Amino acid sequence: MRLLIEQIKVGLEATDADIFNIAKVRLNNTRTFSIPHRLFIYKRSVDARKKDDIKIVCTVCAEAEPKSGSIDKDYLLTKGIKPLCEDQFEIKVGPAPAVPPVVVGFGPAGMFCALILARAGYKPVVIERGSDIDSRVKDVEGFYLTKKLDTDSNIQFGAGGAGTFSDGKLTTRINDANCSFVLKTFFEHGAPEDIMYKAKPHIGTDKLRGVVKSIDREIRSLGGSIMYNTKLLSFENGVAHTTKGDIAYSDIILAIGHSARDTYKYLMGKGFAIEPKAFSVGVRVEHLQSDINEAMYGKFANDDRLGSADYNISHRKDGKGVYSFCMCPGGTVVAGASEEGGVVVNGMSTYARNGRNANSAICVQVDKEDYGNDAARAIEFQRELERKSYISAGADYSAPVQTLGDFYEGKANTEPKRIMPTYMDGNVKVCDINTILPKFVCDYLKIGFMEFGKKIKGFNSSDVPITGVETRTSAPLRILRDSDRYSAFMHPNVYPCGEGAGYAGGIMSAAVDGVNVALAILNK
Repeated sequence: MRLLIEQIKVGLEATDADIFNIAKVRLNNTRTFSIPHRLFIYKRSVDARKKDDIKIVCTVCAEAEPKSGSIDKDYLLTKGIKPLCEDQFEIKVGPAPAVPPVVVGFGPAGMFCALILARAGYKPVVIERGSDIDSRVKDVEGFYLTKKLDTDSNIQFGAGGAGTFSDGKLTTRINDANCSFVLKTFFEHGAPEDIMYKAKPHIGTDKLRGVVKSIDREIRSLGGSIMYNTKLLSFENGVAHTTKGDIAYSDIILAIGHSARDTYKYLMGKGFAIEPKAFSVGVRVEHLQSDINEAMYGKFANDDRLGSADYNISHRKDGKGVYSFCMCPGGTVVAGASEEGGVVVNGMSTYARNGRNANSAICVQVDKEDYGNDAARAIEFQRELERKSYISAGADYSAPVQTLGDFYEGKANTEPKRIMPTYMDGNVKVCDINTILPKFVCDYLKIGFMEFGKKIKGFNSSDVPITGVETRTSAPLRILRDSDRYSAFMHPNVYPCGEGAGYAGGIMSAAVDGVNVALAILNK
């Protein structure tokens, strides 16, 4: 059986062999199991709360047999040991349906839904409004050079979804047994092995692109098809109407992503049950990665064994939160616009995380009452901020930037110098972000930066630049579905799925939702 031996704390100099020896001693002291015949690192994290004594914290998985027929689980827990329970589902391969399912969107939710359906022999048809990986990269690079935006192939739309141009984080707060399946699948398709054991795994935008290509190939090899540059226009009576013609479907999975505002509008017009929900807006903050390393790791700031430091910070006041989101160590701020006449920022890192700057969204919670408690109004709230950002910075897709000192004082006359903004290779214009974001958002940002400066040295230095605006943190609405069957209310063959449907918040949770939707279809 497999056992997890938790909370093994060692210094930076410790080797895996040292860690395994500690695990063996802990296991042997229970006098319950035979000598383990295999050990491996199950989780590894950094405890940097004491900067002069940084520890590596590991969980070791040991394969060993009990000396007697039964074990005392409560006793083992007192020793920091517990059995490993990894529920794995079985995909039963059957005959393909006469009419295939259609998956709309090839982000994490659509990818994993299509992959499960393909492995089951269902030969799904995937339609994706954006381009394949290689063409999409060229489209994004072309936008940077020419400032001409392709509204269907950009950082939001295309193979791999918005997460393809991100840090590729695989952390999640959901507690779903299918997380291990998703991690294993990513690894099998070329992701780094360390995603299997790091407490905060990430793939990086560079490696994630290869993973998406590999999953694409497997789906096709199993009889599925993927149609890029193909946009859903409407669907009814088992037929999806697209820009490439009509496609019959048995079930249609809407893995549309959080920026598919035209699809949201269509669904509202068709009477789908949709509710507004809370989301967040804010800015991207940039620091020198070396400053973040020093603030988080102290004298170990340059230790290669630790890599680039990250952070996750939050603060609440009067029921509203301000927090960091999608922190990108050694990364760049990217142009995430998907509509003409709007500026959106996001963050991206390669696997190496070796860029000069660290960046993170600092976002403020926007409650339904803040925008009128209406799904259409929620979208318009985001759009208005993006348009104000676009116009304020010169209407050429430059982004508004401001130093924190100016932000607090409500002026815009200081050019960033020590920390140079990375958005579109520095294509920014000094503006007063107080005139772009709502007052309550700016007020909470100022509170947040002040509080975060108490936790991370230099975080709120006056010369730190912030770039606006970050509006696409999550979907502003939820397409309601049956909690057991995963299908939309009153539409048994329509499956809202992933982040765009309001049921996920990142690569992992979106992928898991895609798995669960696919299994629901197979069970049906």
